[in-house]
This record gives sequence, C-alpha cells and structure tokens, in this order.
Amino acid sequence: MSDIPNPLGAFDIFNSRFEGKPRKLKKHKAEALKKLFSKKIAKKLFGKKFALRTRAELTAIEPVQVDKAISKPKRPAFQITWASNPSEIKEAQRLRYKVFADEMGANLPANSEGLDVDEFDAYCDHLLIRDQESLKVVGTYRVLPPHKAMEIGRLYSDSEFDLSRLNHLRPKMVELGRSCVHADYRSGAVIMALWSGLAQYMQKHNYEIMLGCASIPMADGGHFAASLYNSLSNEQMAPVENHAFPRLPLPLDRLNGGLEVEPPPLIKGYLKLGAKICSAPAWDPDFNTADVLTMLRLSEINPRYAKHFLGL
Repeated sequence: MSDIPNPLGAFDIFNSRFEGKPRKLKKHKAEALKKLFSKKIAKKLFGKKFALRTRAELTAIEPVQVDKAISKPKRPAFQITWASNPSEIKEAQRLRYKVFADEMGANLPANSEGLDVDEFDAYCDHLLIRDQESLKVVGTYRVLPPHKAMEIGRLYSDSEFDLSRLNHLRPKMVELGRSCVHADYRSGAVIMALWSGLAQYMQKHNYEIMLGCASIPMADGGHFAASLYNSLSNEQMAPVENHAFPRLPLPLDRLNGGLEVEPPPLIKGYLKLGAKICSAPAWDPDFNTADVLTMLRLSEINPRYAKHFLGL
C-alpha cells in the first residue's frame, strides 16, 4: 500500500531545499501563498485559529527548518507475479511440498525433486509471492480458470464434494487451491499480497466467483473442525441453493462440536472478506484435514476491503 500523501508536501516552504538559516519568502512565493491559502482551505488543514490570520501575517511566515531530506517511500517488501515457465511453477510446487508434506505430514506422491505435483497443475495459473530482497517464493496459490476446468473435465473440488447445485455458475467461476505460505513469512502482509494478486486476476479476466476447499487441521481427530463448523452463523453460510455435499463427510455426530474455537487465519480472512461456507466438512485423508467448500463473489466482498483489492 502506498504511503498516505502529505497535504503539506505541495508547498515550497516545507521543502528540504530550505534547510539551514531561516530567510524571508521571496515576493513571488508570497503571492503564490496568498492564492493557495484561502480561509476555507486554511481552516480545513490547520484549524479555525490559523484561518483567521491575515494574509499579511501568512506572507511573513518564515520557513520551517528541516533537519533531514524527506526519505523516498520504501518499495514493497513482496513482489506479486505469475509463473511464466516450468521452472517458476516448480518453485511453487517446491514450496507446497515443504509446507504440506514436510511440515504438515500430508501423504503426497513421492517426488525425487521434493515437489508437490498433481494433474491439475498443468491446467492452472500459478500465483507467486516473492521476497523482494531474496526473490524466494514465499507464498502461492494456483488458479483453475473456467475454460481450463472444461479441458480437464472437472474441478479439484469435484473430488471432495457433489457440486450439482453450482453447475450453473461454472462459466464465471475460478477455483483456488494449494494455497500456502512459507513458515518464516506467515504475516498479514503476505496474505494481503496473495489476495491483491487474485483480485487483479479476477478483474483482468472478468470472472465473478472464487471457489475453493478451505482446510481445517485435524490433529485432534476432528473435534476442532466440528466445533468450528457448528460455530458458523447463518450470515457466514451460503444460501441453500448454493450448498455442496461432502463425498466423505466428517462424522460430526461422533465428535465434540461444542468447543470454543477461533478459525484458522486463512478461513478467518475469507470470512472477513465476505466469503460464504457452502458445505459441511469433508475429510481429506491424504492431507488429514477437514475441508469446507468456500465461495467468494466479487459483488459481495466486504466494502471495507473492496477499495483496496478492487479499487471500488
């Protein structure tokens, strides 16, 4: 996010080239100051007391001394890019393997290069977040656009859910998947960078809906996941006509679903953005997670975030 503009930055009396011994304003600058500072503007910027000062008093103002030159805005800490060749896709796959297999213990197919690879990768666009200094990939999403979903014949979510009620939405819907962030970079800044990249992608291609499986850890056997699902409000659930049905449901009736829990950061972020949960949890045995189908319509994004991500 760019720095907030300084409302005083346009006026020469505050510029760094006036460093050193104070001196009177030149005549042409005093005349310019008279024009710029109407009482209305002065009152808005500096308050009523300042606005009541006469123009003669204003032209007599001596410049503020500046000890240091105004520093240039820092460049963003992270770079948002899309993989453009097989080597860059491998960078995303390597990060995914490190997070899912090495860190989370997911049962992924063996790969001599330490990559998480499946049949959907070749059809997806791969979002990469790089550390600006090291250029290391520290966050990623993969995105399956509608025309590529038609080529492969299904979404990844089809393997976990019956999506019959969503079939009419497929032409304007992209599927998000394999989202992960390097353990050393799990901050709000990386998540914001990922979401900014996704928002730009959606607007560029005129897509309307993002769909994906949001994962809940099951280290405790599923009690946390059951409690989280039971804690969702009606406003956080999708309308019934957009519900999907787990192919391998988490057995909610055999779990303690009454614990007080906080959503994992990513799901919490989705809900704040305005996403809706479309399903009860499905069990993913390979990743040992409980997955809930999550949908975000651009038209329903929280106004608090719409301006930042969509420029609205």
